[in-house]
Amino acid sequence: MPLQYQLVPVTAFMQNCTIFMCEETRKAAIVDPGGDVAKIEAALQQMGASAEKILLTHGHLDHVGASAELASKLNIPIIGPHKGDEFWLQALPQQAQMFGFAPATSFSPDQWLEDGDTVTVGNVELQVIHTPGHTPGHVVFLQPQQQLAQVGDVIFNGSIGRTDFPQGNHADLISSIRDKLFPLGDEIRFIPGHGPESTFGAERRSNPFVADRRG
Repeated sequence: MPLQYQLVPVTAFMQNCTIFMCEETRKAAIVDPGGDVAKIEAALQQMGASAEKILLTHGHLDHVGASAELASKLNIPIIGPHKGDEFWLQALPQQAQMFGFAPATSFSPDQWLEDGDTVTVGNVELQVIHTPGHTPGHVVFLQPQQQLAQVGDVIFNGSIGRTDFPQGNHADLISSIRDKLFPLGDEIRFIPGHGPESTFGAERRSNPFVADRRG
């Protein structure tokens, strides 16, 4: 497979930080480094990967908390999410205080992402899909040939993202899942921000929040 990946559960919220690595070049993208920098660095070393960028699905602390530290330490850019989450990134000090995390400093990414953009991991291209609802600036990363997506906190195995945070929107979230993700195909395997992987087909059949309506 051109794109290898390894999950690194980080923070007390057991958030799935994902390391995507291009098999040809050994270049890697760190998706959603929420914390535990030493664990992430150990996983990179174990994979024999050279990190070239950080990719963010959205601005919640457990997904972005270690971004600034890793970017500085590894001298790599931070890319994403969509600008709709700028207020979350600026509120990182308050988020850290609220959830009892180590102090976090606010930052802005080197590049905001828009729906339809592409990003690369070595020689592999990922499509960017804007999926608001959990947060207004949430994005999903899709590798279509490999039928693989990193969906952050939009959809989970058997559940969906919360929408009770500031600027969350339940109707937008359901639309993002049903109108933007499910049409990509039942066979797409997805890595969620928390918990085990699944496929869009499995969730269309059995997820109580977004399963196909029958009858």
